[in-house]
Amino acid sequence: MTEIVMERREGPAGDGAASEAMVVVEDLVRTFGTGDTAVHALGGVSFSVARGELVALKGRSGSGKTTLLNIIGGLDRADAGTVTVDGTTLNDLAERELLALRRDRMGFVFQSFGLLPILTAAENVGVPLRLRNTPRHEREERVSLLLSLVGLEGHAGQRPGEMSGGQQQRVAIARALANRPALIIADEPTGQLDADTGRAVMELLRAVVHSEGVTALVATHDPQLLALADRVLELRDGHILTTD
Repeated sequence: MTEIVMERREGPAGDGAASEAMVVVEDLVRTFGTGDTAVHALGGVSFSVARGELVALKGRSGSGKTTLLNIIGGLDRADAGTVTVDGTTLNDLAERELLALRRDRMGFVFQSFGLLPILTAAENVGVPLRLRNTPRHEREERVSLLLSLVGLEGHAGQRPGEMSGGQQQRVAIARALANRPALIIADEPTGQLDADTGRAVMELLRAVVHSEGVTALVATHDPQLLALADRVLELRDGHILTTD
């Protein structure tokens, strides 16, 4: 069984019970393999994330954090249980519909940045907008706004190889926000950064999430970064325990 310990903090969402949920996970189960070699990554996991929250997910390596994020993001499917994002139950969707959901209502930030090396910072941020056939003028305005939001307005023409790790992750955050997603999923977004840069990136993510009015679910193991979240979910073996 997989346990999630939830630490409550004061945040923009206020009383979680009174806030409308952006993410609802119910009795989620995911097993890899069969028989004696089966790995039970998730077992009966249930929790919800309110709109406007920045929620951190912590746990040891191999605890199932990435598996959980992949299922919530529609990149993997659970063996049992349900996931609802922004009012849509993912279990009911075909692959084509999951692709549209990810494109239109989710943004992803990864540990490896995931930028296209041949494109400039501005072009990388604009990729999701191109996929939606956003008019050029509107696309350029949005890209300029987002680069300014993440403090990179002077780096629009630089390619990833010409930027520091922290700058690349800022570009990745801007790209994740490009389509005005309802939910941002970030898997160890500071894993390749030094402590100071990682904290700056997490503070930026918190600021832009709140300024853009979106919800974020971020996997991290860094205690300093966890302290910046509105709530913390700890992934362990078992069930959900709530602590004040």
